[in-house]
Amino acid sequence: MKDRLGLLADTADAVAEALCTIVDRGLLGQRRGQYALDLVADEAALVVLRRAGVGIVSEESGVEFGVGDEMVVIDPVDGSTNASRGVPWYATSMCLVDADGPAAALVVNQASGVRYWAERGDGAWCDGVRLEASGCTEVSEAIVGLNGIPPRHLGYAQSRVLGAVALDLCLVAAGVLDGYVDCIVDAHGVWDYAGGALICAEAGAHVIDVWDRELYTLAHEVRRTPVAAASAELLATLVSARQAMSEEPGGEE
Repeated sequence: MKDRLGLLADTADAVAEALCTIVDRGLLGQRRGQYALDLVADEAALVVLRRAGVGIVSEESGVEFGVGDEMVVIDPVDGSTNASRGVPWYATSMCLVDADGPAAALVVNQASGVRYWAERGDGAWCDGVRLEASGCTEVSEAIVGLNGIPPRHLGYAQSRVLGAVALDLCLVAAGVLDGYVDCIVDAHGVWDYAGGALICAEAGAHVIDVWDRELYTLAHEVRRTPVAAASAELLATLVSARQAMSEEPGGEE
């Protein structure tokens, strides 16, 4: 791993060490869906990132500006509910963004230690093995990850609801899943999907907002509805099916 990826790896290691100390895995009640483990993980991550002088966009602690133009978008624990219940599918997800856009990403399954990473123009990798999307073009043959349950079948062969979008997107990059559809209106902040989206792009997969809005916004309050696919053809089909569920961005399901 190069310097940027090294910083992200050090941050993930700090989070992993902090999570080992967790006794209370319950809800805090300060913010909907926030657990004690989220704050412990965030505090550990901030120590490493602040020391490096980069800006930070964190789900838990908001936006901090650093000494340069590099910003690390981080979800210290993506899949907090899974983590709180002992479901081994939760991750630290990070994407370093510079003046030219997404530059480096690391998504670490903190339950298993499996690491997915990418740097702009250098491909996507999982524990040293290069990733390549499946290339699936037909929705009738696709295995698709979901967030939430669609009100009607979207035409896929099978679906999975796993509960951590960062890791779900990495499965699309790895060719394990053929696509991903967020069935909930604007449920995800940039920290949820930024790392997985860059990893997908470097593996030949596609990730967009269902209404074609900018994905890599660094505004903390902005939410998006990501759709991913292993091919442009499959993406078009999944986007069309997802759009049919809502009349406009932010509309009710």
